[in-house]
Amino acid sequence: MKKFLCLLLTLAIALSLAACGGAPQTPPAQTPPPADSGSQDTPDPAPAPAGPIKVAALSSGYETAYPGMWQEVCEAFTAETGVEVELTLEKNLEDVIGPSMQGGDYPDVVLCATGREKGLTEQFIKDKLIADITDVLSMTVPGESASVDSKLVPGFVGTNITDPYGDGKTYLAPMFYSPCGLFYNAGLFAEKGWDVPSTWDEMWELGEKAKAEDIALFTYPTTGYFDTFFPTLLYSVGGPDFFNKAMNYAEGVWDTDEAKQCFDVMSKLAGYTAKVTPAQANDQDFTQNQQLILDNKALFMPNGTWIVGEMADAPREDGFEWGMCALPGGASGTSASYCWLEQIWIPSGASNIDTGKQFIAFMYSDKAAEIFAKGGAAQPITGITDGMEGDNKMFYSIYDNGASAVMGGFAAYASVPGLGSVREVFFDPFNNLVSGSLTQDQWVDSIRTASDTMRENLVVK
Repeated sequence: MKKFLCLLLTLAIALSLAACGGAPQTPPAQTPPPADSGSQDTPDPAPAPAGPIKVAALSSGYETAYPGMWQEVCEAFTAETGVEVELTLEKNLEDVIGPSMQGGDYPDVVLCATGREKGLTEQFIKDKLIADITDVLSMTVPGESASVDSKLVPGFVGTNITDPYGDGKTYLAPMFYSPCGLFYNAGLFAEKGWDVPSTWDEMWELGEKAKAEDIALFTYPTTGYFDTFFPTLLYSVGGPDFFNKAMNYAEGVWDTDEAKQCFDVMSKLAGYTAKVTPAQANDQDFTQNQQLILDNKALFMPNGTWIVGEMADAPREDGFEWGMCALPGGASGTSASYCWLEQIWIPSGASNIDTGKQFIAFMYSDKAAEIFAKGGAAQPITGITDGMEGDNKMFYSIYDNGASAVMGGFAAYASVPGLGSVREVFFDPFNNLVSGSLTQDQWVDSIRTASDTMRENLVVK
C-alpha cells in the first residue's frame, strides 16, 4: 500500500508540473518565419495553417469592374500558404466592422484608406492602434524568391501616408495607387471644339462657355475627394516647400499669398459647381454626382482611375470618352497630379498579426497583381504599367506628360475633444460654399483656428 501511495504521489507531482508548464510549444518548423534579412535566394516558409485569418476590405470600383476579385486573391493566398481567410467585403466597411471592433474583436488585416467619411483609419492612426509592419518590407513574398521591398517602386514608402509617426517605421502598406486629376468627357470637348484648360484663367473662361449651354463647370463625388484635390492645388500654386508647410499646419501658412490664391480658386470653383452636388455628396449617392459627367451636365470632377470600373454600367451620352487632366498650373507654373494610395494595415489588437503580415506580403506577389489588374487596380510594383492598354495607359502616363506627382497628406495629430478631422475642417465646408451658407473668410478663419490646435497636437513634432 505504501508503494502504491508513493506511486500515486509521484504521478500527482508530475501532472502538477505539467499543468504549470502549460501546453507544449509548437515546434520551430511550424511557427511563422522571422522577417527575411534581405536574402532573396530562399523564400520564407509558409506560415502554419493555424485557423482562418479575418480580412476586411472596402468594396470599391475595382471590385465592381471585376466581381470576385478579392475572393480570388484570398483563395490564391490560401492555396499558397494553407491559411484560410474569412473575407468581409463591404462598401460601408466601417459600419460593418465598427461595432465588433468596439467590443475588441478586430480583423487581422484591413484595407481601408484615409479620407473616408467615417475616418476609421485616421482614428486608428491618432489613437496609435495600428501595428508596426516594417518587417513586411524585408519579407519574402509567399511563393516567390523576391522580397517585398525589392518589388516596390521607390518612393511609395517613407512618406507620412505610410509612416504617419515619423519614427522610421511603416504602419500602413501602400496598396492600389492611382493618378488623380480632373476627369471629363473627351468626346464632348472634341464635339464643342473646347481645349482642356492649362491655367485657372482658362478654366474660368471655359466655365462661362459651359454656363451659356447650361452645363456646370465642376462637380465632385463627395468632399472626401478633396483630400487629393486640395493638396495638389497647394502644391501646384506654392511648390513643394509651401506644400510641406501646409501639410504640417505651419504657423502663419494660411495667411500667405500662396494660400490666398488657393482659397480664391476653391471659392470661385464653388460658384461654378453644379447646385445639386452637395445634396448627393455622400457615400450613398455619390455616383449621381459622377453621373453628371456622363450626362454632360458638368465638365470636370476630381477622381481616380477606379472611376472607369465604378461607372462601367452607367448610361452615358453618345460619343462619351473618358479623359483626365492634371490640375492647371498656379503661380509656380506647376501642373500636378496627386498619386493616391489605398492603404492596407493591421490593427494592433488583432489576434493573428504575424499571419496578417504574411497576407500583406502576398499582396505584392505576381499572382495577386495579376488578379487585381483584372479590376483595373494597380499596385506600386515595378513594371506594373508595362502591360496597360486603353484608358489605364492614358491615365498612368500623366506623369510622362509633364505633370508633377504629388504624394503625402496632412500630418496626423492626436485626438482632441471638439477638434474635427482633416476632412471635417478643410473639405466638408465646401458643401456650404457651394450652397452660399458659408463665406470664404469664415472657412479660412475656421481652418486657421483648427490648424493651431492640430499643430500643437501633432503626433510627430
